[in-house]
Amino acid sequence: MLPTPQRLRSCLLALSLICSIGAFSSSPAQTTPTSQPGTWPTRQVRIIVPYPAGGGIDILGRQIAERMAPLWGQAVLVENRPGGSTIPATELVARASDGHTLLLTTDSSMSINPHLFSKLPYDAVKDFLPVSQLVLLQQLMLAHPSLPANTLPELIALAKAKPGYINYGSYGSGSQPHLAAEMLKARAGIDLVHIPYKGIPQAVPAAIAGEVQLTFSGIASSLGQVRGGKLKAIAIGGNRRSPLMPEVPTFAELGYPEVETHAWFGLFLPAAASRELATRLQRDISRFMAEPEFRERQILAKGYDAVLSTPEDFTLYLRRDSESRARAIRISGARAD
Repeated sequence: MLPTPQRLRSCLLALSLICSIGAFSSSPAQTTPTSQPGTWPTRQVRIIVPYPAGGGIDILGRQIAERMAPLWGQAVLVENRPGGSTIPATELVARASDGHTLLLTTDSSMSINPHLFSKLPYDAVKDFLPVSQLVLLQQLMLAHPSLPANTLPELIALAKAKPGYINYGSYGSGSQPHLAAEMLKARAGIDLVHIPYKGIPQAVPAAIAGEVQLTFSGIASSLGQVRGGKLKAIAIGGNRRSPLMPEVPTFAELGYPEVETHAWFGLFLPAAASRELATRLQRDISRFMAEPEFRERQILAKGYDAVLSTPEDFTLYLRRDSESRARAIRISGARAD
């Protein structure tokens, strides 16, 4: 029996609704918030950055906030809380009650401070839930052009011939350059004089001006000075040469693998948050950071390596990194209090 006109119209309407639902559900995930009413996030998300606005880690935090806000369906705010060796900002997140306050920080907070300070208002292991190591950056050892040494072997030979003749500028006691230089001193049996500054904005210009003969800096902030002849690159940390400066050898290939110049940017939740949330954050953020254009222009072009590790892998890395930094701090004798 043929359907009546009324029944035919009802069938067509139902088919139209099914097609509409199918078209909506197949829309790209990037434009559809992953959260639903009653699930995380239920309010504004804060990303605490323990550094001033304008630096590399701050820029990355703002890029994350811009991309994640529409995905999560809530506003994402970056709060810069510099000062105090990153301790006040780190403590703030450690005391947060849920997963709406995140910490985007460096190895200083988690791998260095616990061994540099006799007492901290937070526990780097117990008070945080690692989300992901986002990027790794290796620093260059840089020399003023007047230093009569163009390679690491020449520098070591000069330091042995003239103990105390060469000085180096760091970002302060216990900073990555301080630990790297002290490890080189111990392994090579040389004497270098430590000149601490308050930060990168002071140490690198001091080397350019010839106030100090050596310093350390990332490729992004020193490539122009090297290419312009204001500084010369002696060596770089890590296990492989940087594609941005392939002519610069690593400390490892020169026989000093213990000299670690690295820093990293990582994301953390307070310990009160769930592991499921950590996994979700890692997945969401890694998805856009792995996009070829972003990876090329915002990561590789700045001399960073994209890591985007899982919470489990980041937890294991933190343990190894903390042990390595503890050894370097013992050798350097650095203390912050």
